[in-house]
Amino acid sequence: MKSVLFFLVSSIAFSQNLTIEQANHLASLPVKCLQQEYPNKLNQLLLNETELLSPKTLHPAFYGCFDWHSSVHGHWSLVYLLSNFKDIKDAALIIEKLKINLSKENIDKEIAYFEKTHEKSFERTYGWNWLLKLQHELEISNDSYAKELADNLRPLTDLIIKRYIEFLPKLLYPIRVGTHSNTAFGLTNAWDYAVFSGNIALQNSIKENAKRMFLKDENCPFNWEPSGTDFLSPCTEEVAIMQRILPQKEFLSWVKKFAPQLFSKKWKWEVAKVSDRTDGHLVHLDGLNFSRAWNLYDLIQQYPKQFSHLKSIADTHLSFSLPSIVDGNYEGEHWLASFALRAFASKK
Repeated sequence: MKSVLFFLVSSIAFSQNLTIEQANHLASLPVKCLQQEYPNKLNQLLLNETELLSPKTLHPAFYGCFDWHSSVHGHWSLVYLLSNFKDIKDAALIIEKLKINLSKENIDKEIAYFEKTHEKSFERTYGWNWLLKLQHELEISNDSYAKELADNLRPLTDLIIKRYIEFLPKLLYPIRVGTHSNTAFGLTNAWDYAVFSGNIALQNSIKENAKRMFLKDENCPFNWEPSGTDFLSPCTEEVAIMQRILPQKEFLSWVKKFAPQLFSKKWKWEVAKVSDRTDGHLVHLDGLNFSRAWNLYDLIQQYPKQFSHLKSIADTHLSFSLPSIVDGNYEGEHWLASFALRAFASKK
């Protein structure tokens, strides 16, 4: 209850600046679940009884925090916080846990799982996208521990990059839902890493296929959001990938047709409300508020002249769901801190 009250009182301050106290609260959640094996949701295809193994055996790096992708972005959260808050509480413990999970041996076992013929679609593309963000964060870190872990993780990252390049041309139609399989979101972190790492092949694949899938889209139905269990905004995720791959003139022309309401200073966007935060699907809507916020912040940062008026909408979405992060329900705690931090990382 104390943590909930703390966030209720300080959520407005958070929308302006993340304090060390808040950073410590957010770090405590992935720290708590990073090596918590159960409850666990294994998104596994079984060929026979020999594949019935424990989560930690199957995924020794990313077995905690309920599912594989939540574990990955839990690791990202901690690397991000270590880089941005030098006085973060329990830094030594956090680094120790990261080193244990992201050992070369553990990553080799993760690769072995991905290389199973029947698991080629495992975590496609949501988990792939978060893995490349984790790789990116490790590589930009100036902390001494990070280089070793980036080197350990890179072979899995390279495999995922290969999977992207193989898969994207086969995806004839984009998936526009507000959950894991959203195609636009699945490309954003991947694009950022491709640019950072100078991977021209991945950049070309993402650009070519995103333009093929999205360039002719118009009038995104913002009033259809949210669906009942969204944690991503289909409209703003599409904006996010197109603003990355298109030059300014072409993007602004495209977005005027795709999302004309973003240009209006009178436009209002109601936050998503959660009726039951103990329901693991309904609590997704808190994530939707955070993802809307980070996409609007990204848009404002790149095009302040056209979109600075959207800041109040982004701030409202960010502040609304902050108290839910530490409400004591594992349904949200195991992943929402990452989404809040992702929004904060986009808000300069």
